[in-house]
Amino acid sequence: MLRGSLQLTNLAKNKLVVPRYLSTTAVNLKTVTNNEKPAKPAGENLSFTMNMFRGQVQSSQVFPYPNVLNEEARETIQMLVDPFQKFFEEVNDPAKNDALEKVEDKCLEALWDMGAFGIQVPQELGGLGLMNTQYSRLVEIVGMHDMGVGITLGAHQSIGFKGILLYGTDEQKKKYLPMVSTGKHYAAFCLTEPSSGSDAGSIRSRAVLSDDGKHYILNGSKIWISNGGLAEVMTVFAQTPIKDPKTGETRDKVTAFIVQRSFGGVTNGAPEKKMGIKASNTAEVYYDNVKIPIENVLGGVGNGFKVAMNILNNGRFGMSAALSGTMRTCTAKAVEFATNRLQFGKKIDTFGSIQEKIATMSTLHYVTESMAYMISGNMDSGSEHYHLEAAVSKIFASEAAWYVCDEAIQIMGGMGFMKETGLERILRDLRIFRIFEGTNDILRLFVALTGIQYAGAHLKELQNAFRNPTANLGLIFEEASKRVVRSVGLATPPAMDHLVHKDLAQSANMIAKGVDAFGQSVEMVLIKYGKNIVDEQFILNRLADAAIDLTTSAAVLSRCTKSLNEKIPSAEHEKLMTESWCLQASERVARNLKAVSTGKTLVNYTKMSAISKNVCKELGIVQKNPLGF
Repeated sequence: MLRGSLQLTNLAKNKLVVPRYLSTTAVNLKTVTNNEKPAKPAGENLSFTMNMFRGQVQSSQVFPYPNVLNEEARETIQMLVDPFQKFFEEVNDPAKNDALEKVEDKCLEALWDMGAFGIQVPQELGGLGLMNTQYSRLVEIVGMHDMGVGITLGAHQSIGFKGILLYGTDEQKKKYLPMVSTGKHYAAFCLTEPSSGSDAGSIRSRAVLSDDGKHYILNGSKIWISNGGLAEVMTVFAQTPIKDPKTGETRDKVTAFIVQRSFGGVTNGAPEKKMGIKASNTAEVYYDNVKIPIENVLGGVGNGFKVAMNILNNGRFGMSAALSGTMRTCTAKAVEFATNRLQFGKKIDTFGSIQEKIATMSTLHYVTESMAYMISGNMDSGSEHYHLEAAVSKIFASEAAWYVCDEAIQIMGGMGFMKETGLERILRDLRIFRIFEGTNDILRLFVALTGIQYAGAHLKELQNAFRNPTANLGLIFEEASKRVVRSVGLATPPAMDHLVHKDLAQSANMIAKGVDAFGQSVEMVLIKYGKNIVDEQFILNRLADAAIDLTTSAAVLSRCTKSLNEKIPSAEHEKLMTESWCLQASERVARNLKAVSTGKTLVNYTKMSAISKNVCKELGIVQKNPLGF
């Protein structure tokens, strides 16, 4: 049975090289070569999702469900919820904003006055100074009512000036945070270019140090910038020439800058015409010999890629919170209609097909909301290991919200299709969420490859042990014994039943078995494909989907356990949703893991690749109309 372990020596020949645009976390994606020792992580990684790739349950950030608000923090957010609700119910008109293709000026002024543009800015610098969990509660309200307003607020603070909060010097924070919180200056995050979308490392905007060494001169352009036509303060990313002190060679690296429109040379195009979120300002921004003081470098020269990715990682949790609010609204509209609509002498909410839709919509909302507050709670507790969970929450929330809105329209039939119900606007607004702040396609690869890299570090450690077996017999035989036990069906999967309420033990055991099977599948593809796994995107997508199902299941198990233990009124209802979700998720996990190893399925992936190549070669559908003309 050591043969399986000995196959790991093949990894020595396979250096996994992950595309740079996927390196969106602090995890080191460089791998070990023949002559290198495996890099030791700086402390244990506590991410539940990351550890699943090793077939392990790391429960510390999932169980118990985070509860980070003390009495004072809870009172603070409760005082803010009512004014936010009142503003959206009495002042803001989402349909009018959509028609005008801008947020009304009176609404923007009211939002500034409420402090909505500086929710997480420290109070001493003009903001509300709220925690991530409190922020989630407020953006959930925004998502319930108007995502156009939500993008205006989010582009400003979730990413626009987030870099200053994360990386700014004391001087930068003192100068700029009051401007963007009480000074009524909008902020924007300026990364995307015509030739640079998901591949952030390929940007062409360029900043060169002036002869006197006091300024950088910035030239270039950015596209599809939210708040691009409004922003005075911008976080801009550009290539800068950097000389290597060891080799003397000069090469370009991305640097982040704080740029003010008032520096001069900053202009923008007209607002873009979009499918949805029409009320948010989206525009091209141009930089023509913009003089940026050297003290406006953000996060250090050459560190722009890290700055950009960590800003995006840090802000993604807010998206799931906002979209959980949107899903509440869509579900409420559908349920109100279903409980009043008579067809064939019955209310349509009594029909099984409608019940299935409503149950699924409610469950998807529960999962999304559970993920949002689990991640924000962990962030508030000081976690640095939430990046994969944040990516999972963004993927899941954006796809679940689209499904929920679409099903709400279906339940309401022709009425749902009409503009007056508001669902057509919500559906248009929702479509962008699967694209921006990291497309779901790229994020799936990010989740899969980052997790595989983490698992690969363990396998390389084992592979290195075989070079000196005498000194590493303990590690070798520990691994070998695991494989022997597993091969004869006696392996015990990682346990989760002790982490949950007794009524959820069966569901927890299903997920634990899924984690174990997932870890085995990851090991199998690593051994089989080595460095070439980077190119096996059909397989990576199935692994990512399995990871999403397992992560979301853990989140709802934890939240429901808390509800059952505290005997809250909705606990039994939550139990129904949790059990239903875990069963469905376990079945999908099994299908996806089977797909990455079954010969017929793998052959079919090859066929799908060939079909795509044929269509692309013909620049469209290959076959002619069946009539032949």
